[in-house]
Amino acid sequence: MKVETKWFGTIEVGDEKILTFDKGIIGFEDWKKYTLIFDVEKGEEASIIWLQAIDEPTLALPIMKPEYIVKDYDPIVEDEIINSLGENIKEANLLVFCALTVPEDLTKMTINLKAPIVINADTLKGVQLIADNADYQVKYPIYDILNEKDGE
Repeated sequence: MKVETKWFGTIEVGDEKILTFDKGIIGFEDWKKYTLIFDVEKGEEASIIWLQAIDEPTLALPIMKPEYIVKDYDPIVEDEIINSLGENIKEANLLVFCALTVPEDLTKMTINLKAPIVINADTLKGVQLIADNADYQVKYPIYDILNEKDGE
């Protein structure tokens, strides 16, 4: 399937790469189908990945694996919500990402640790949920952390 995007032009997306969010994503509930776009040179090792809506060319969210910022990231979530991703969720291949906010002033870049995006790679279903962890922030500053990692 050919998908038009604002930032990446026309891309080819196979059915095996289409993710379904039955409830959409917080703030974007009307869009249910997405795909992941990786930096071509870095592939799945890229620190920033894009969650691109299939049906809305301008909707592409920058996301990142939270462990890149918080080594022991372990969101506490409701079983009912996470179980909506598939039958045997404890054995599933789950991917966890967090959305980034990238303002014009990059030094103010943040990650949303409070509302992780969880994808079951086996069923291609995804959900965004709210973590019960009191210490996880919606706007956790990451600019300095990313600069340190780039220097390593």
